[in-house]
Amino acid sequence: MPTRESMGENRWLRPVAHRVLAPELWRFTRRSVPRGVALGMVTGILIPMGQIPASAVLALPLRANIPAAALTTFFTNPITTPPLWVAAYWVGAWLLRFDAQVPGRPLATHAQVDVGWLDWLLVDAGPATLVGLLFFSLVGALLGYFGSAFGWRLWIGRKWRRRHRRSAQHEDTSLN
Repeated sequence: MPTRESMGENRWLRPVAHRVLAPELWRFTRRSVPRGVALGMVTGILIPMGQIPASAVLALPLRANIPAAALTTFFTNPITTPPLWVAAYWVGAWLLRFDAQVPGRPLATHAQVDVGWLDWLLVDAGPATLVGLLFFSLVGALLGYFGSAFGWRLWIGRKWRRRHRRSAQHEDTSLN
């Protein structure tokens, strides 16, 4: 995980370092962290390679937390990606209903054509997988955003309750 300092020293980032190293993109706030988590889910699912740089670049206009976006991209890894893509194919095929008879393809039910794997990939699997990945990235971004916002709210509520208890205990001991 790159640090702020290592990014500032990078010669490729030097022209835009003032934007990338803006403190509000690195501070953990109740608004920037959920944005970063949602952005990390989208880039982690939709971009197969270079997810961290993509999330860092997209965090600039969205004012999202860069570390949260970069860490969330690790949701997809060599263990989780194959099942995710298979599930995306099945969900995308269900959403597009490739198995149903389509009015534009009446000959497909009567013809005995040996369809090759490339045709299957480009006509059936590719669009279905893409639609499934878009669906998963949208659901993941929504769940990530609202889940992290809710988690942030719980964390801050606990801090306030602890602080209130300590202050009440302090007042009780000072009165005695």
